[in-house]
Amino acid sequence: MLITVNTADSTPLYKQVADRIRHLIACGTLREGMPLPSVRQVAGDLGVNLNTIAAAYRELQDEGLVAVKHGAGTVVTAGRTHPRDHEELRKPLRVALTQLALAGLSRDAILELVSNELDTLDPKGGPQ
Repeated sequence: MLITVNTADSTPLYKQVADRIRHLIACGTLREGMPLPSVRQVAGDLGVNLNTIAAAYRELQDEGLVAVKHGAGTVVTAGRTHPRDHEELRKPLRVALTQLALAGLSRDAILELVSNELDTLDPKGGPQ
């Protein structure tokens, strides 16, 4: 599993790990039923505390993306999060778009960036 963390980033390490796993699930690299490496293994590979990885796995479990089976490990349970209010889903998008606009990017440049990011989730361009 390809996970990296950036210690210079202000995003907490557990959040970076959870975000990366979410991305791997969203793009289909991790599919339902696939096991995740143990907390101990990921912590060792990344050189971080066990509790950091455990927190990431707990967050993903709370979202319904993975199931933690004590003694048996953690497996991907779904490719999609539980349905939530669309407004809640739009908030982080709105923040990101605002930051891009404040950085001086044009509407076309922002749309191109969004399109490129969507392509990383589904390089074939098909429906998710």
